[in-house]
Amino acid sequence: MIWPVILAATLVTAFISGIFGMAGGLILMGVLALLLPVSAAMVTHGAIQSVANGWRAILWRRFIDWRVLGIYLGGSALAFALLIGFAFEVSKPWLFILLGLVPALIWIPKQYLSLDARRPGHAVLCGFSVTGLNIVAGVSGPLLDIFFVADGMDRRTIVATKAATQVAAHAAKIAFYLAPALAGGALAQWQWLLAAAPLAILGTTLGARVLDLMSDANFRKYTKWIVTGVGLVYVIRGVMLLS
Repeated sequence: MIWPVILAATLVTAFISGIFGMAGGLILMGVLALLLPVSAAMVTHGAIQSVANGWRAILWRRFIDWRVLGIYLGGSALAFALLIGFAFEVSKPWLFILLGLVPALIWIPKQYLSLDARRPGHAVLCGFSVTGLNIVAGVSGPLLDIFFVADGMDRRTIVATKAATQVAAHAAKIAFYLAPALAGGALAQWQWLLAAAPLAILGTTLGARVLDLMSDANFRKYTKWIVTGVGLVYVIRGVMLLS
């Protein structure tokens, strides 16, 4: 059965997400894409990550920048309203390639793309682009990070606010793919998702304890290299599937 594997991946990736935010979600999406049809992988990933991010937001709720979150949601709603009129689903090879290319966004020098989610216009753009990419590729953490690399933001504020924004992005993804996922029958054993929820919470809680011990410099450095390595593996996998 594939669901025990998914549950184990949920625990491990939630732990990684509790420390590095986007890295765990990127790994989990790859695992799900290997095991499930694309639409089912999107819904499952969205459900698990909503729990993990939601719990992380609760753990660090005193650090959430609520003004940024409110403006972000406006851009997120706009992206969903635009995309809901289109019916599309990327193939598995291109899904892996997209997953692999997304981390490249974090290597864009700040002087060429200086974005700050604390600016209202940038927060709207963040919500629009992050939600749009999340619906198309399944993950959007590296793009989200571009809006949260400005100096002066505490690592806990970054993790907490990003977690809250990702709950909204994953909810939009679930709404977009739920109908085709149910029609395909891959979610017939949806009750397994109920077991995934406490594992996502446990992994996130354990990861948060590690994050609290980590310096801001190490947090940024390790996140960058981890997601880049995972992205390279995904690009290779996608190219192999195309050949």
